[in-house]
Amino acid sequence: MTDLIYKKESYEIMGACFEVYKEKGHGFVEPIYQECLEIELGLQDIPFQAQQALPLEYKGRPLTQKYIPDLICHGNIIVELKAVSALADEHRAQVLNYLKAPGYKLGLLVNFGHHPRLEYERLVL
Repeated sequence: MTDLIYKKESYEIMGACFEVYKEKGHGFVEPIYQECLEIELGLQDIPFQAQQALPLEYKGRPLTQKYIPDLICHGNIIVELKAVSALADEHRAQVLNYLKAPGYKLGLLVNFGHHPRLEYERLVL
């Protein structure tokens, strides 16, 4: 049996997500959850950067296009937020691509739009 990567850190992040869902419920748009989660992460002293651009390259050349995940927590965990009825493969692919760009290992895909509870997935590269 293998240990979960960044177990403690992801537990803290998900705790903040559950707190936001408990407080706001479902039905809001993604930017509302983004702002609430940024506040909650701050209240819980969880380090994060919001909307931090990830550089991309092609054959060793930098691209002008950038990936911009919703949050990067603890300096190396991508957190992508959704407010949809259910997570889909394109959401998973988006997070996996975000992980590939900087070589990060863990992404948390969190859906605040699901009812009756928060929907989330751990994606490991």
